[in-house]
Amino acid sequence: MSGGRRVLVVDDEPTIAGSIAARLRAEGYVVDVAHDGPSAMARFEADEPDLVVLDVMLPGFDGLEVCRRMQARRPIPVLMLTARDTETDLLVGLAVGADDYLTKPFSIRELAARVGVLFRRIDRAAEQHAATARIVLGDLEIDPAERRVLRGGEPAHLTPTEFDLLVHLARQPRAVHPRDVLLANVWGWADATGTRAVDSHVKALRRKLGADLIRTVHGVGYALEVPR
Repeated sequence: MSGGRRVLVVDDEPTIAGSIAARLRAEGYVVDVAHDGPSAMARFEADEPDLVVLDVMLPGFDGLEVCRRMQARRPIPVLMLTARDTETDLLVGLAVGADDYLTKPFSIRELAARVGVLFRRIDRAAEQHAATARIVLGDLEIDPAERRVLRGGEPAHLTPTEFDLLVHLARQPRAVHPRDVLLANVWGWADATGTRAVDSHVKALRRKLGADLIRTVHGVGYALEVPR
């Protein structure tokens, strides 16, 4: 089921990291482990993981900086682990490129399930994108097959979730997409408990592609405006 995919687990507590790694290996994943920021980046560069399970609190430099540096190298799915569950911490984690999060303490079974959901979402999006023609809306150009985005001829570096969200909005420009529908279709979440995740990723898209690109429909969701 895992197809030998490689997961990097980063946590400064050896017991927690070991438990996560053991469960994911039992699921069929190839797992590497790091315990601080610098070693996480070294493993990321050397092992080229397909997904990262990343604790926020790390020695060296924290998980937010690790996530930021990883996403600057190449887009990669990140499941963030945090001992803090305030809204600010969640939004900061999503803003630097995390796709999902779990608050400690959590069950190892739930973590493994979240990893599986992330991989299934990636596979589903890849299949959909492969069948989607290049999208051109004004000065916005999207190549779903190659996962490339240009705005005004300038390339934009998007995380996997940001790209999938943009493609979903661009397939029906000007149409209003409710938050719960976006959560179901982009994130694969069956409920609407993660609306902040949608808001945070829209904010990131506006920062990278321009504030004029996505219109907020208050109390409902978002619509992609056709740029000039």
